[in-house]
Amino acid sequence: MEKVVIIGAGAAGLTAAIYTARANLAPLVIEGMQPGGQLTTTNDVENYPGFPEGIDGPTLMAQTRAQAEKFGTKFQFGEVVAADFSQRPFKLTLTDDTIVEALTVIIATGATAKYLGLESEKKFAGRGVSACATCDGAFYRDVPIVVVGGGDTACEEAMFLTRFGSKVTLVHRRDELRASKIMAERTMNHEKIEIVWDTVVEEVLGNDKDGVTGARVKHVKSGEISEIPCTGFFLAIGHKPNTDAFVGQLDMDETGYLVTKGVKTKIPGVFAAGDVSDSVYRQAVTAAGTGCAAALEAERFLEAEGV
Repeated sequence: MEKVVIIGAGAAGLTAAIYTARANLAPLVIEGMQPGGQLTTTNDVENYPGFPEGIDGPTLMAQTRAQAEKFGTKFQFGEVVAADFSQRPFKLTLTDDTIVEALTVIIATGATAKYLGLESEKKFAGRGVSACATCDGAFYRDVPIVVVGGGDTACEEAMFLTRFGSKVTLVHRRDELRASKIMAERTMNHEKIEIVWDTVVEEVLGNDKDGVTGARVKHVKSGEISEIPCTGFFLAIGHKPNTDAFVGQLDMDETGYLVTKGVKTKIPGVFAAGDVSDSVYRQAVTAAGTGCAAALEAERFLEAEGV
């Protein structure tokens, strides 16, 4: 039986591992299907403190993992597919039917950005295709940018990207925005934003040398095909928190994000950190901060029990 099991090996999970390992709690990290989290799909990270020249995401996560390992963190590859928090020790079932028992659990499974499902999206991921304007917007200064979506997130990201891009084209499949009225008005009235209505993206265009060069789009009513030149292609159609294994066990909002008080869930001894419970900021540094907080809370919880 483990004192601390951390589910997820992104910025939140690995930070929690560093703190709990240094507290001599010998944490076990269940790495999940994407060890390193979303940062492993980001080539350049310029907004993480301590790296004035920037650092690529996979390297940052590899170094953080090594730091956690240095202090005694154990790692187990696999994905948690079911959890039983009804009694302690808590029981976690992995994909290979292995059952892991834990006195405390820190859930840091993150959230997955929704994509259109195009092969070209995958091809140019990190080379013009992004799902985080705050993370990557600064790389697209004075070039045309396309944003896909029509809700508040899409409008917010389009507005944010006007700080960098020469022009922002918002592609929306409907004839009106789903965003709140005030956000929609700001977006439609912004001089650097053009909205292309009733349109869906058929393909992200580009080449191996330059990365993304444009988007092929289709008007849903007329069927007309056209191309929009762009260097940055941003998805803003939402995120899906990775919480399927905890349905019925923990409180969630309507989208599936874990509901917490700070980093505490409704189950004493079960904590959540990072994007799995954060639908607002979704940054590596905020994930790391909540990973630290969850680790400290787990340590205090176990100390109160005399462990």
